[in-house]
Amino acid sequence: MNEILTQEKSIYLQIAEMIETDILRGILLEEERVPSTNELAKQYAINPATAAKGINILVEEGVLYKKRGIGMFVAEGAKENIMGRRRSAFYENYIKTLLQEARSLGLDREQVIAMIRGQEETPEP
Repeated sequence: MNEILTQEKSIYLQIAEMIETDILRGILLEEERVPSTNELAKQYAINPATAAKGINILVEEGVLYKKRGIGMFVAEGAKENIMGRRRSAFYENYIKTLLQEARSLGLDREQVIAMIRGQEETPEP
């Protein structure tokens, strides 16, 4: 987790996304301890309450769980959980929009697939 925070979205959301990304990349494994809110606050020069808000989102989603007196840990099945949610978001945010635009341009499924595969620069009008 050495990424840089941006102004594009709330810091606590960025913290949650960074932890999720580390889980997806295999940097954080199931049952592994994640950085504490104080560690995150120090690393990113943010308020510990902001870091805690990001951590709590992941607890609510079942990605992290608390071991009393020890810290927060990656839950079993967290990677699959994150992948499922992100795949759904990818479909909603990108694929649906892509298909709507393709329809408006008169492109059929095969043309879109060919474009994705890089087999066709631009279809003939």
